[in-house]
Amino acid sequence: MGQFADIRPYCDSEVASVIERLLADDEFINVVSRLKLGAWHRYAALLARPLVRLGLRRQLGGIDTVDAFQAVIKLYMDRMVSRTTTEFTVSGLDQLQQGKPYLFISNHRDIALDPAFVSVALYLNNHDTARIAIGDNLLTKAYVSDLMRINKSFIVRRSARGPRQILAAYKLLSRYIRHSIEEDKNPIWIAQREGRAKDGVDRTEPAMIKMFAMSQHKKTESFSAFIDQLQIVPIAISYELDPCDGAKGQELYEKSARGNYEKSEHEDMESIAKGIDGDKGHVHVSFGKPLVGDFDDAGQVASAIDRQIITNYVLHPSNFFAYNMLHGHYPEGVYSDRGLAFEAGALISEEADFVRRIEALPSLHRPFVLAIYANPITSKAALLAADVASDCRQ
Repeated sequence: MGQFADIRPYCDSEVASVIERLLADDEFINVVSRLKLGAWHRYAALLARPLVRLGLRRQLGGIDTVDAFQAVIKLYMDRMVSRTTTEFTVSGLDQLQQGKPYLFISNHRDIALDPAFVSVALYLNNHDTARIAIGDNLLTKAYVSDLMRINKSFIVRRSARGPRQILAAYKLLSRYIRHSIEEDKNPIWIAQREGRAKDGVDRTEPAMIKMFAMSQHKKTESFSAFIDQLQIVPIAISYELDPCDGAKGQELYEKSARGNYEKSEHEDMESIAKGIDGDKGHVHVSFGKPLVGDFDDAGQVASAIDRQIITNYVLHPSNFFAYNMLHGHYPEGVYSDRGLAFEAGALISEEADFVRRIEALPSLHRPFVLAIYANPITSKAALLAADVASDCRQ
């Protein structure tokens, strides 16, 4: 795969040397030390560094395959899930064939955890883990790039500048995605849009589908046949609590009030850390069905993906609490897996906790944060209304 050398994940033959490079990187060791020691790191950095390096060498020594490295990563994921979620559930995987390479397209709420939870769901259910699309804007350090690529991530060149460079980057990415699915038989995960849906409105960018289509063999296959070949499976990921809701609310407020928001230098990395460490409540990953049908253009494919994501999105109590706080009433006709609008009042203490969470935020930011949680209900209601109107016309 020489043509993909700059963007592809590392292969088994590269794992041992990459691990050695990581263990020799003082900056990486310092990051791990801070994660393990917290505030104590500043007082014991010199002592901690050799001990952390020794511990990592014992843990990673002898690992020479990507699968073995992912097994170690899973141990850390298990601890994170146990510590920061009340429940982690999965649905829809029984509809998918084990060993079949799918192109998973999911909504995007958390920079690192969306693909991480998808990978855990696949791993626990004996499916091949996916290769993960990650923007090069996040790979600000050499050790970060090494960590991502050894964990089956491939690079999306968002830093490309100028029409020719951008077009070349997209064509290469499109060819790599098709190569992974058709030649390597390895599934792919990619978000439905560039950047997170910070307002809670999950919509697929048609430009994403157009990028895929750059590898279509137009002389020998139709657009619909190409989409069928990709085996696109929409995924809806829902978090009962968003650890970054306050930061997202601030950004949305500033964009609304001032017209723009200036991101700080290390803001993405701070969001990743906050997402990993913060309480998430119940997290659900819902796998849809492979896309089939006659599609004329990218917009139709994007709409079909949106329909599955909105339909399969599992609502949590927080969504209903936020809707009630924002609109002054619970929604009608929209259900969650725990029933409609909690009419029995069984979740009074949960609602009080959520209200306190919102009231701890600056008052000007609160409507934007509430909308993050309420908008999935609004999207479901709009889809339901559109279906009813379509039925009436028929």
